[in-house]
Amino acid sequence: MITPGTNSFGDFHLPLGTWVAAIVDWITTYLSGFFDVVRYVFTWMDAWMEYFLSTPPFWVVVAILVVLAFVAKGWKLALGAAVGLLFIVSVGQWTNAMDTLALVIVAAGLAVVFSIPLGIWAARSDSASRIIRPVLDFMQTTPAFVYLIPALLLFRVGVVPGIVATIVFAMAPGVRLTELGIRGVPSEVVEAGAAFGSSPWRILRQIQLPLAKASIMAGVNQVIMLSLSMVVIAGMVGAGGLGEQIVASLNRIDVGLGAEAGLSVVVLAILLDRLTAALGGDSGRASRLFGRAKRKPTVTATPNAATAQTAATTEAVTDRQTVDA
Repeated sequence: MITPGTNSFGDFHLPLGTWVAAIVDWITTYLSGFFDVVRYVFTWMDAWMEYFLSTPPFWVVVAILVVLAFVAKGWKLALGAAVGLLFIVSVGQWTNAMDTLALVIVAAGLAVVFSIPLGIWAARSDSASRIIRPVLDFMQTTPAFVYLIPALLLFRVGVVPGIVATIVFAMAPGVRLTELGIRGVPSEVVEAGAAFGSSPWRILRQIQLPLAKASIMAGVNQVIMLSLSMVVIAGMVGAGGLGEQIVASLNRIDVGLGAEAGLSVVVLAILLDRLTAALGGDSGRASRLFGRAKRKPTVTATPNAATAQTAATTEAVTDRQTVDA
C-alpha cells in the first residue's frame, strides 16, 4: 500500500532539478559574455523605444496613434483610441503605460521576427514541423515563473528577464498560425506559379505569404495579446510600467491603484488588438487604400491566339495575387 505523499518507487528519485541546476551553472559560468551582450542589446532597444514614446508631449503620441487608428479602420476606431488614451492620461498612468507599450513592442517584435521564419520552415518541412511542435507545446504550457528563474540568473533583475519571458511565452501562436496559413494555400496555385518558372523563394514571397496573410496577422495579433498578458510578471522582476503598479497595488491592497493600472492595460490591449486586426484583414481602410495603390493597369500585346491565351492566364493569376494580397 502506497502512503499518500510518499514516493511510489521507494527510495528512487530522478535528480532532474540537480541536472537543470548544473546546466544553468555551466551556462552562467562559460556563456556569461554572450548573455551580457544579449542583455545590453535588449536594454538598448527598450530604452530607445521608451525614449520615443515618453519624451514627446502626451498629445503628440495620442495624435499619432489616433491617426494610425483612423488610417487602419476609420473614425470609430480613431475616436475610441482618443478616448482610451486620454483616459490613461487622466488617471496619471501615461508614463507607466508608455513604458509597458515599449516593452510590449520590443518583446512582440522580437517574437514575430523569430516566429514567422520558424513557421515558414515548419510549413515547408514535415521533419522540422515534427520537431518544432513539441517544443512549442513545452513553451506554451510551462508556467512562466519556471523559465523566469533561469532568466533572472542569466540577465539579472530588470526589464530584460521580462522581455525574454514574454518572447518565450508569446511566440508559439505566431509559429503555429504562420505554418497553418502557408499549408492552407491551395496546391493548385503553388503549382501554377512553378509552371510559370517561379523559384521557390518567389513562390513563397509572391504567392504563399500574400495568401496566408490573414492567418499570419492573426498570429501577430495573438503574439501581441500574450505579450500584454505578461506585463504583471515582467513587473515582478523589475521591468517597471503598469505591471509594477499592479504588483504594488497587490502588495498594498490598493484597489484604486490596481483599477487604474489594470484598466490602462485593458485600453492598450483593445487598441493594439483592433489595430492589428484591421491591418491584417481585407476589410480595413489601410488594406483598401494599399490594394488600390498597388493595382496598376496592364497592356499586353497578343499577336496570336496562343499568346493571347497565355497572357490572359498570366494576368488572371497576377490579378488574383494582387487582390488576395
